[in-house]
Amino acid sequence: MESTSVRNLPVKKASATPLQGGDDAHLASGINMPDWLSALPQLAAIFSYENNEITLVGGNARFAAAFQAQSERTDAAAKMAAAWRDRVLSFIRSGRDSDSFELRRDGKLGPEYFMCTIGRLPAVDGRPEHYLFTATDRTGERTIEKNLRRELLSDGLTALPNRTGFGEEIDDRLANFAWPDKAQFGIIAIDLSRFSRVNESLGPMAGDELLITVAKRLKSSLRQGDVLARIGGNDFAIFARLNNGLSDALHIVQRIKEALSSPIRLSDLQIRVDCAIGCALSLNLDDDPDDVVRKAQAAVKIAKRSGKVEIYRNGVLKEAQRRFSIESRLREALAQGGLTLAYQPLIHLQTGEITGFEALARWNDEELGHVPPVEFIAVAEESGLITPLGRWAAYEAAQALSRWDAKFGQPLPVGVNVNLSPIQMARDDVASMFEEALRYAGISGHRLTAELTESAIIADPDKARKLLVALKGLQMPIAMDDFGTGFSNLASLHSLPIDILKIDRSFVSTMLEDHDKAVIVRTILSLAESLNLKVTAEGIETQALALALQQMGCWQGQGYHFAKPMPEAEAFDYWRARWNFETI
Repeated sequence: MESTSVRNLPVKKASATPLQGGDDAHLASGINMPDWLSALPQLAAIFSYENNEITLVGGNARFAAAFQAQSERTDAAAKMAAAWRDRVLSFIRSGRDSDSFELRRDGKLGPEYFMCTIGRLPAVDGRPEHYLFTATDRTGERTIEKNLRRELLSDGLTALPNRTGFGEEIDDRLANFAWPDKAQFGIIAIDLSRFSRVNESLGPMAGDELLITVAKRLKSSLRQGDVLARIGGNDFAIFARLNNGLSDALHIVQRIKEALSSPIRLSDLQIRVDCAIGCALSLNLDDDPDDVVRKAQAAVKIAKRSGKVEIYRNGVLKEAQRRFSIESRLREALAQGGLTLAYQPLIHLQTGEITGFEALARWNDEELGHVPPVEFIAVAEESGLITPLGRWAAYEAAQALSRWDAKFGQPLPVGVNVNLSPIQMARDDVASMFEEALRYAGISGHRLTAELTESAIIADPDKARKLLVALKGLQMPIAMDDFGTGFSNLASLHSLPIDILKIDRSFVSTMLEDHDKAVIVRTILSLAESLNLKVTAEGIETQALALALQQMGCWQGQGYHFAKPMPEAEAFDYWRARWNFETI
């Protein structure tokens, strides 16, 4: 029911003056007001109802002061009074004993709110039905509620809507704005790149200043009716009406890029703001806005990797949901020992003996089933779980060697290669991790080989060099994995304490059919020989490949031609069977 104001209600006893809202409501004349009515602390009045007429019997002083008659009556005031009168009539005719409702009216200082109750008074013979009306001023409370709600729905730093406020703004525009036929709405998600570096290097106040400036610039790129919100620490989102679909969205994206193109001055520095942008478009106005926001956030995650503006495609949200499920389950698996290591043999191509194994993480989850390493390792790197995952792999590989030694009765003449993620190298104390793994297992350092990629070295050469020197201090061999896919040069290889180059399978697997790939493999072998490095070829799937690499002088190989990765016990049996054969 629409709440209304009765500020124009006249309170008089002298004559039958019409009650605003209809000619069938009159002011009673000559009726004394009960004493207890004056004693009530809230606004109070008594009405009577007879012959389809409402009559004001009388009201206390608070009622008269709050709802006194006005000489000038506007159409709006008359409309509100009529609606209020209808509410009272509805209650009287309902037969209920009491009712309550909120009354709103426009006061001199803004909206005023009253909590109203109306109830039936005991019947008296020979007297029309009487009703007690009371109203308690709730304006102060509603103002506080309104302010608190504003704080809950807005970002305190930028004064923009927050994630919850953004949803309410969208709902309001979808419900109350006039939309042309076939119109859509879109969500544009914006993630500020490298924002954490500003906080780390210049401090949180500089970070706040950057966010405020970015918010102002983004706001300048909006059109009428668009909504900008800060939905996360360094995440913004725009709700946009799209009369021309994707074309409108891309136009807004261009305006965003232009707004952020010029550097922002922080202290004495000029900071260039880069951002990842992802867009999602509704199919129609009935689409769930929260779903479209999630799609835009999924698109912006892809944009962070691609460096381009990304438009949500069907299936992307499911991929994001799967990544979230993988992260949640992986966290639990790491805590409860749900992962295992598989071991793929490394074969000396000249003698055929097993020189070692590469440890490879495997995960078979109760809910997700078999999760490929390429999938869960990417999630681990994105979520930060790569550090505990890498530590677990190093400790477990070292313990496996210790268990094999115990089975054999003496140290096996084999080692295990353990892969290092570039992110783990950047975040963890890798040297201490390997030192602990070797010490806990009671094995020497030369039996654990650290495999790291070219890209890990290129990302931070100085830090990589310090790490490699520390690993060499533990007597650990170092292998550069996926060699040939990055940008290493002779100078960097010569200056780093690297022992082994691993030729990426993309060159090895097709080198017999692709002359260019064969040339690359020969070049790497020649380079390694000149630098006194050993070479391992990955992806040997056939005997012909194994023979060709053997003839080229390649030291070591691995691939399905020799064996697939296998559990720890099978790997030991595989080595022992070949060792027994070789020693006969």
